[in-house]
Amino acid sequence: MKRSVYIMRKIPEPGPTLLSRKYSVTMNRKSLSPPREVILRNVVNKDALLCSLSERIDKEVIEKAGPKLKVISTLSTGYDHIDVKEAKKRGIHVTFTGEVLSEATADLTFALILAISRKVVLADNYIRQKKWKVGWSPDLFLGSNVYGKTLGLIGAGRIGRAVARRAKGFDMNVIYHNRRRLETKLEQEIGAKYVELDTLLRESDYLSIHANLNAESTDMMNESKLKRMKNTAFLINTSRGQVIDERSLVKALRKKWIAGAALDVFESEPLETNSPLIKMENLVLLPHIGSATYQVRSKMSEIAAQNIIELLSGRKTPFMVR
Repeated sequence: MKRSVYIMRKIPEPGPTLLSRKYSVTMNRKSLSPPREVILRNVVNKDALLCSLSERIDKEVIEKAGPKLKVISTLSTGYDHIDVKEAKKRGIHVTFTGEVLSEATADLTFALILAISRKVVLADNYIRQKKWKVGWSPDLFLGSNVYGKTLGLIGAGRIGRAVARRAKGFDMNVIYHNRRRLETKLEQEIGAKYVELDTLLRESDYLSIHANLNAESTDMMNESKLKRMKNTAFLINTSRGQVIDERSLVKALRKKWIAGAALDVFESEPLETNSPLIKMENLVLLPHIGSATYQVRSKMSEIAAQNIIELLSGRKTPFMVR
């Protein structure tokens, strides 16, 4: 009898095809995450689950799946949506997709830096709303220079370092804060200087967050830290929404403690339609598309599927959560 796999939402190829060649696959054909009751119904007696960040794989889901479950593979780098402790207790392997999305996320980070600095979204909407009545104007949508400014990075993992490398092209002064200081050789390679967090908050013209989500980083950017930033500074977040206390951010933007922000991730996703963030002009919002390129999502799909294949075949994969 074929082993069975549940893919919780429609994902790009080649993952579904790779799995269908070897296993009996149940896949949600919709791009949206299924309701909780649908997940609980479909996980029963599965050998492997393929989920995304949007599906919470907790003790209830793991128990419902039953003793056959051997692998939980997530189509993401992060895995805080999975109860890893419960999975390990039951001998279930948890896997992720590695750092395949680092360069794409770094690209998007810089897109956000440029968009918020030069008021790209506001200017685009201005034309689409047929408000452009005069040609060139000396004071229309005046923004801020990016070239030569100070970029502060919270987190210097692969994505943070990739952002630092891009900043070289803009002749930016790059400073960073990380739990562990990088080796001198790596600092020199990316052109970044280690500073304490308080210094980073005070000196950054652009503060870009690239931290993992954990107890220490949750609500890390709170009112106290936002107040310590320059009132001309911009906050960028392409990591996890929960690292910013959104109520404090709304306050900071309204009171102009900072000049603006650009966000690809939020405390709760999708963002509520009545969120005060939506009405703010000094803010650029994106719907969690940091890794959204054809090339990256295809590779993530391949890795997520291959993780299942390797482990169900009795082999190991380099993308196991330890």
